[in-house]
Amino acid sequence: MNDEALYVPLSEGDLRLELLCEDHREPLRAACAQDREIWQIYPYSYEGAAFDSQFDGLLAAPPPRRAYAVCRLGEVVGMTAWIEHGQPGWSIEIGNSYIAPALRGSGFNSRLKKLMLDHAFACGLERVGFKVDARNGRSQAAVMKLGAVREGVLRHERKTWTGHVRDTVSFSVLRDEWLARTS
Repeated sequence: MNDEALYVPLSEGDLRLELLCEDHREPLRAACAQDREIWQIYPYSYEGAAFDSQFDGLLAAPPPRRAYAVCRLGEVVGMTAWIEHGQPGWSIEIGNSYIAPALRGSGFNSRLKKLMLDHAFACGLERVGFKVDARNGRSQAAVMKLGAVREGVLRHERKTWTGHVRDTVSFSVLRDEWLARTS
């Protein structure tokens, strides 16, 4: 599996993942501004003055992080990324995800993650991981709904932009588990 096969535009119905580029800056800024409170439980803030430096970092970031603009009906409604995790060509993480509040609870995020999981396993990967702040019960439930297995808690895994010392819940989906679930 090579990076060129993994990091490509993806789409399904009204959902499209576009390789993040400068054209997405202002639409993503507007999407991220729709939920100012959520950034308190994210490791980095994409709100207000913090947005440009975070966005610039995503654009400049060669692997290990390859970001997408998440679009619905041509409108940017969030972001997500492949993050190198584990052995290259074997394991990847889906993270750096944010979806505008109006789409939460609608099934859109499940469709997004299913699209990415299908693609990762079609590219030959064996494992896809997710890391979620222990305080973020909604995201933990969403990942478990996909069939991900809770592997444990990484205690004091990082210090967030707010200074909070974060416990991170680790989840994964293995190729065989995903194929059995979707067959």
